[in-house]
Amino acid sequence: MKIVTTIDEVRKQVKQWRAEGLTVGLVPTMGYLHEGHASLIDASCRDNDRTVVSDFVNPMQFGPAEDLESYPRDIEHDAALVEAHGGDLIFHPEPEEMYHDGFSSFVDMTVLTEELCGLSRPVHFRGVCTVVSKLFHIVMPDRAYFGKKDAQQLAVIRHMVDDLNMDIEIIGCPIVREADGLAKSSRNTYLSEEERKAALVLSKSIFLGMEMVRNGETDCKVITDAMKQLIGQEPLARIDYVKITDAKTMQQIPVLDRPALCAIAVYIGKTRLIDNFFTEDV
Repeated sequence: MKIVTTIDEVRKQVKQWRAEGLTVGLVPTMGYLHEGHASLIDASCRDNDRTVVSDFVNPMQFGPAEDLESYPRDIEHDAALVEAHGGDLIFHPEPEEMYHDGFSSFVDMTVLTEELCGLSRPVHFRGVCTVVSKLFHIVMPDRAYFGKKDAQQLAVIRHMVDDLNMDIEIIGCPIVREADGLAKSSRNTYLSEEERKAALVLSKSIFLGMEMVRNGETDCKVITDAMKQLIGQEPLARIDYVKITDAKTMQQIPVLDRPALCAIAVYIGKTRLIDNFFTEDV
């Protein structure tokens, strides 16, 4: 396993693998890797001959008041995890390598990005689509792997690939949770001990919603109201959204009459965390 920092190095290595007839998987990440990322690497290594992991905190997807500067970074830790799980190459560029002076081309999307996280993070998905599109063009993978915890991102990437006729298979992988249920996230490191306990209200509300669906409830408002009531019992929690949407379009629906996504975003103190479930997985 090796680490490279330039686009030319990635392309040279991938070109060599292609000449040998090897398939290539890509796991795009912002680094500070955990077991959730490890599960994506494992999946890529199972499906492909070689796996590239991008490790890049993308400034374009952070708003002015968001946590770009404080976002955790630890390339030594990341390299050890990637190697332990069989990854072959880490692409770890500086922002200047990805966005040269005078950079002015972007990939944007409507409809899917106008709900859920797109409401409170208006620049986020433009940054996501642009950087992922660049990574796809740099690595030219056969398959790319994304976690279902970022469900809206996964839907947006799938839609972008379809709209722009990219010859890449997008693989969504299950949420990985801590033993007590909290979804794995690099931002969990921001939480104090008290906040970490309070954060369990996210997974508890998700499990409540799943149970209601299993028991036959189809009224989306009944489900989300019950989840909001549970979250509201935690003093440190502040709801950004609790919504049920069409799984493909990300538009809110009143009744569970199609594959749906139940997604939540909740502030625990100053830290914004997300969680979700797809009804097809219940």
